[in-house]
Amino acid sequence: MKKEDLKMSYDEIIAFHGHTCPGLAIGYRMSLAAMTALGVVRSGDEELVAVVENDACGVDALQCVTGCTFGKGNLLFLDYGKNAYTLFSRSSSKGVRVVFQAQSVPEGLRGDKPAYIRFLQECPEESILTISRITDEPPKPARIRNSIVCHSCGESVMDTRLRQIGNRQVCIPCAVTHELVI
Repeated sequence: MKKEDLKMSYDEIIAFHGHTCPGLAIGYRMSLAAMTALGVVRSGDEELVAVVENDACGVDALQCVTGCTFGKGNLLFLDYGKNAYTLFSRSSSKGVRVVFQAQSVPEGLRGDKPAYIRFLQECPEESILTISRITDEPPKPARIRNSIVCHSCGESVMDTRLRQIGNRQVCIPCAVTHELVI
């Protein structure tokens, strides 16, 4: 994928995120690299699935570049604290994992945010990213689940997130509160 094939410019991605920062630039480069390695274009629906291993700024860039979102169910979060994204194409059943190599950034750049961002945008991809093919199957498409009313707070909750307390089905926060009271 080339920058000119994007639906959103980098400036629009900055506007979506709220500010420019190294994390956004990293996520942008990682997302472009994954799309290029898979030979795919932005997902209109659930053709692509992204698995992110952090909840940092770069994930906003990934959403804009790939079209993968939590709302569509094709953006999955694993709380590993790693700057790593795995992108799958459902049509080809192929996937790639892209990892940012922080140690590749010259030490002197970290204190100069504009220079750091410029470096991230201009350096050769292979100098900061490791890209590997994934042999795993893509995650299954998102399922629309039933909502059930929590017997404690009265709010609707996805049926798979209910907990059984005695003979009552309750949401996770109410179940946790119940456990704290016991």
